[in-house]
Amino acid sequence: MQVEKFYYDNKTVKMFAYAVLLWGIVGMLAGLWIAIALYYPSINLGFAPTTFGRMRPVHTNAVIFAFVGNGIFMGIYYSLQRLCKTRMFSDLLSKIHFWGWQLIIVAGALTLWTGHTSGKEYAELEWPIDIAIALVWVVFGINMFGTILKRRESHIYVAIWFYIATWVTVAMLHIVNSLELPISFLKSYSMYAGVQDALVQWWYGHNAVAFFLTTPYLGLMYYFLPKAANRPIYSYRLSIIHFWALIFIYIWAGPHHLLYTALPDWAQSLGVVFSIMLIAPSWGGMLNGLFTLRGAWDKVREEPVLKFLVVAITCYGMATFEGPMLSLKSVNAISHFTDWTIAHVHVGALGWNGFLTFGVLYWIIPKMWNTTLYSKKLAGTHFWTGTIGIILYVIPMYWAGFTQSMMWKTFTEEGQLKFQFLETVTHIVPMYAVRSIGGALYLVGAFIMVYNLIKTVQQGSFVADEAAEAPALEKNIVPHSKEYWHRWIEKRPMQMLVLSLIAVAIGGVVELIPTFLVKSNIPTISSVKPYTPLELHGRDVYIREGCYLCHSQMVRPFRDEVARYGEYSKAGEFVYDHPFQWGSKRTGPDLARVGGKYPDSWHYNHMMDPQSMSPGSIMPSYPWLYEDEVDTLLTPKMIWAMRKLGVPYAEGYEYNANDDLRLQQQKIVTSLQGDKISGVNGKPINNKSIIALIAYLQRIGMDIKSAPKTQTAQSGQGVMGN
Repeated sequence: MQVEKFYYDNKTVKMFAYAVLLWGIVGMLAGLWIAIALYYPSINLGFAPTTFGRMRPVHTNAVIFAFVGNGIFMGIYYSLQRLCKTRMFSDLLSKIHFWGWQLIIVAGALTLWTGHTSGKEYAELEWPIDIAIALVWVVFGINMFGTILKRRESHIYVAIWFYIATWVTVAMLHIVNSLELPISFLKSYSMYAGVQDALVQWWYGHNAVAFFLTTPYLGLMYYFLPKAANRPIYSYRLSIIHFWALIFIYIWAGPHHLLYTALPDWAQSLGVVFSIMLIAPSWGGMLNGLFTLRGAWDKVREEPVLKFLVVAITCYGMATFEGPMLSLKSVNAISHFTDWTIAHVHVGALGWNGFLTFGVLYWIIPKMWNTTLYSKKLAGTHFWTGTIGIILYVIPMYWAGFTQSMMWKTFTEEGQLKFQFLETVTHIVPMYAVRSIGGALYLVGAFIMVYNLIKTVQQGSFVADEAAEAPALEKNIVPHSKEYWHRWIEKRPMQMLVLSLIAVAIGGVVELIPTFLVKSNIPTISSVKPYTPLELHGRDVYIREGCYLCHSQMVRPFRDEVARYGEYSKAGEFVYDHPFQWGSKRTGPDLARVGGKYPDSWHYNHMMDPQSMSPGSIMPSYPWLYEDEVDTLLTPKMIWAMRKLGVPYAEGYEYNANDDLRLQQQKIVTSLQGDKISGVNGKPINNKSIIALIAYLQRIGMDIKSAPKTQTAQSGQGVMGN
């Protein structure tokens, strides 16, 4: 058999590795910034881009798509070539992929900092960037599948199965969730509204965790763990069960983010059932990884790479057990909207994704520079600094979560709520401070790693094109009569692609289609009317400033929530909300019934100086809202887009919508003048963003307050199920 010589491309891997280091530091710094902001509001600086509402999506996008995303590509480009025994399909496509992804990251950060956001968590980037993501993802897919098709190895190893499932599922999730109607270059509205938008968003949001933060990293685990341990994976058959069960079940679990909400009860129940089922394949993968190290624990004590990988896999097991537990309604009633969820997420992000990425970096950098790691002692210091950082991060957040829930739900003997919401915030401020110390330690560990890898690079010599050789793949091999059935699939990458797509599409179709086609799933409420033009502008300001990241708009059917906020939320309330604004965390109180609760002047002063109205508040001030003007040129486009999306504005209303906008503005200005507020620094307040925001805040929940009780009660039948 003739042996062919070829060269692995290490240049692309190197570029992605450098990007991991750069964006990892940037993302972690942004995370530390917002962690400090939760107990030291002055760090917001009174400057729009540095506020929590704008920095938080920068942090999440930088960590997920920049740090982890580049980590995925780094690991795939390194491992795929060696598993397929061939160079990547196209050096040009590799370069387009790398630079395209970095440009997307930069564009995403700049647009989020300037307030251009779709308002959907983990999918905040606006429509031009969404299109760019899809195009770059296609480039990546062509390069990956081209490499697999020209492989010299007949068998497609388990890591590649996870890479294939990742590519096809992320493409599906991104396209479906990103359907939106543009009204300008950086402004669009979601094609979905209310309950439908919530279901699509968390079908995407949960599975972004599943298929961007989990499945590709499982592929990396299956490659780098056996390599670092110099042992075969524990069980081939367990890896088959792990893969197919995981990708089929995971896609169904999204609704568990929406328990006790206005989502139809059948969808909630599906999410719970499949979330519990997820424990089995998830732990199957964890055990397959850990059992691979049987008899090699002495090596784990000596090798930094294995230390990081072991903790990463352990954190994966912890997070994938806790996730299903949080989907149980009895547990979710305690955890949802609290910092418990933040702790859970960061066990996975810091432990699973972060530590596995660190382990891969410590493995591939010495290999590509043909040297040894500069200092195992420094790597050990990084390991323990990072581990202690994780512990100091998550334990205070678990504590804070339990504290929040207990204080929210506590009543006096007379049946009154015992604590005001602000008391529940100020009580956990010390826990926020400890959390930031843990995050700072984790960041220090990352800096230690960067120094260690720089010194490693300096002492080595980079091998840009690594020589290798392997026999050509034989064509038309007759399969052995006793060949295991799964071997047939493993030799056919396109069939595996199709089967993976079918496996992940089934759950999405079953959950999404009934919610869109069966009208009775989303009963309407006749008193709920479309937003006025000024309220639409105010809602856009609310989304732009990231208010939904701290305030929910979803009153669940619990005694404490109804007592604190008002009547529980119904599906029909949200039929004109593009996008929905239910939120996922209550750093501030729920706003679903805030309309009419305070006078206009209260909101005006509160946005200027929150502490003056709510002593002890950790909310930043928003002085630019008193300077920025509402762009009335956009009003006709906004009304047109909403009508296209099904909001019942009259035909041609866009041409006189600004007349109504000015009338409503004047009413609010007159109200403020009655409370001795006429402007800021001598400047009039007409047509300022603050007026639009006040209009929106005063509208929230008012339609339900004005509806007959029998009507709102009927609208909830068959929806809440509680």
